[in-house]
Amino acid sequence: MRFIELRSDTATQPTQAMREAMYNAEVGDDVYGDDPTMKELEEYAPKLVGKEAALFVPSGTFGNQLSLFTHCKRGTEVILGDDCHIVMHEVGAASVIAGVQLRTLKTSGGEMNPDEVRSTIRAEKDIHYPETGLICMENAYSDGRVLSLKNMSEIYSIARKYNIPVHLDGARVFNAASYLGVDVREITKYCDSVMFCLSKGLCAPVGSMLAGSKSFIEKARKCRKLMGGGLRQAGFLAAAGLVALKKMVGRLGEDHENALLLGEELSKIPGIKVNMKDIQINMVFFDMSETGYDSGKLVKEFYKNRIKINPEENGKMRFVTNYWVKKQDIPYIIETFKKVLNENCN
Repeated sequence: MRFIELRSDTATQPTQAMREAMYNAEVGDDVYGDDPTMKELEEYAPKLVGKEAALFVPSGTFGNQLSLFTHCKRGTEVILGDDCHIVMHEVGAASVIAGVQLRTLKTSGGEMNPDEVRSTIRAEKDIHYPETGLICMENAYSDGRVLSLKNMSEIYSIARKYNIPVHLDGARVFNAASYLGVDVREITKYCDSVMFCLSKGLCAPVGSMLAGSKSFIEKARKCRKLMGGGLRQAGFLAAAGLVALKKMVGRLGEDHENALLLGEELSKIPGIKVNMKDIQINMVFFDMSETGYDSGKLVKEFYKNRIKINPEENGKMRFVTNYWVKKQDIPYIIETFKKVLNENCN
C-alpha cells in the first residue's frame, strides 16, 4: 500500500534506475582504493561543485563533523549560526569528535551578519582566547530558507582576510542552486570545503560527499578512517550516488513547485497560517495552533489515510515534498486535512 511521505526528504526511496545501478555495480575494497565505482563518484562529484577532490561519507552529519575534525585543532573555535544543523541536530558531536568550541551567532533567514562575524573572530593574540579555527555556513538552511550569494561572498571575504577556512553545510545545496537559478558552483566558490547529500531530494539510499582541495581531502580520508568511515565494497552505494548526481539534480525545481502549491492550498484552510515567503525549496512550515487540533493526533489520523507526517516542533508543522510526492497527491493531502479537522468539530 502506497503512503505519501511528507515527514522529510530523508525518507525518499531509491529510484528504479538506482536499484539497477546498484545491482550491476562493479565493486572492490575502497579502503584499499580499488573500488572502481567509488573512484568514478569521487572523480565526478568535485567537478560539479568546483573543487579539486571529494570523499564519500555515510551521512551528512558525518561529513560535517569530519570537516570540523579535519580543519580544526582541538580547543579552537568555530563560528556559525545558532540555529544551523551542526548546532541543532548533530548531537553536540563537535565537542566529542573535533574537540572544538562552537561560537554561535543569531541569524536572520539563516544568514549571519558579516559585521558580527568579523567582530567575533579572535584576531587578537591573547592567552585567554581560543583561536578561531573555522567559519561554517549552511545553504540551503535546514528550515528551508536560502542564503543570498551576497551574504556568502561577504563572509567568505572576511574569512580570507583573516586566513580562516570556511565550511559549507550544503546538504541541500542543489536545492539552493535551483532556487537561486544559478550553477551550484556559484554557491560553493564561497567555501573551502562543502558537504552535500546524495540522499534527501536526490533519492540515493545512503551517503554524502565532502569536497575540497586535494590536500584537505587527503587529510580527511585518514580522519574518516579514524571515525569508522572506511567502507569496503562501497561501490554499491556509489552507484546510486552517481545516478543521483547525474539524473536527479535537474528535477529539484518540481519539488519546489509542489511545495508552493501545497503551501497555497494549506493557507486556504481556516486556522492554518503558512509563511509563503519562506517556501524557497521543498519545505512548507505552518502554524495550526488556531485550529485547536493536537498535532500528535493529526499524525495518527493522517497515517490512517496513508500519509506520513511528523508532529510539530517548536510550535511549527513541516511538510516536505520530494520525488515521490506528485502534484496529483496534493488535492488528496488537502482534503484529508480538511476532513480530519471537520471530524474534530462535529
